[in-house]
Amino acid sequence: MTRKTADCRKYPSETNCTLTLTGEEDEVVRAASEHAASVHGHEDGPELREQVRGMLEDADEKVSA
Repeated sequence: MTRKTADCRKYPSETNCTLTLTGEEDEVVRAASEHAASVHGHEDGPELREQVRGMLEDADEKVSA
């Protein structure tokens, strides 16, 4: 499964947030949505989670065992 990334640096915010999340798609959607709600004041729900899902990018697969 391809790992996904959500990177706050790619979106303007009042806090100039630098958080980057990487993991399996459902993990990143959940964590990024919770972050968007708790830090950026968005309302967490199905609409936000679909927006987040649409913004995810494939992660760089440079993980070594």
